[in-house]
Amino acid sequence: MTPAIKLLKNKKIKHTVHQYQHDETEGSYGQEAANKMGVDSNKIFKTLIVSFGDKTLAVAIIPVKNTLSMKKVAKVMQSKKVTMAAVDEVLRSTGYILGGVSPLAQKKKLTTVIDESAQSFESIYVSAGQRGLEVELSPHALVELTQARVDAICN
Repeated sequence: MTPAIKLLKNKKIKHTVHQYQHDETEGSYGQEAANKMGVDSNKIFKTLIVSFGDKTLAVAIIPVKNTLSMKKVAKVMQSKKVTMAAVDEVLRSTGYILGGVSPLAQKKKLTTVIDESAQSFESIYVSAGQRGLEVELSPHALVELTQARVDAICN
């Protein structure tokens, strides 16, 4: 059981865990999840870790089919410039490997922003903390658990 699933169980948050066989040759983890689970890719959200000029990290959660707008996320985070965090920074800060980064139960509490499109669904899917494992929960629960801001952050 991953830290993300433990958190959901401990907080008694309604959720469903979905597992699929991850293919190591797959390049797009989120699209792989959508395809293998037969779920609309608009409902599957990827967890991205971004870095500000001063090396501060933050979490951006967007639909897998979309691209993060660095300008929009910088504006929301009140920063001049935002870049994708380095792989080693992601692992060190979250405790999760790429393709399995959950927005839940990360090692360090980071400022989080979720794309506003999440609110148009009754439930969404995010990584449960490892490749091939997704958790389905309400967007409201995700916002509450991560203390996230909700804004338009996609191109």
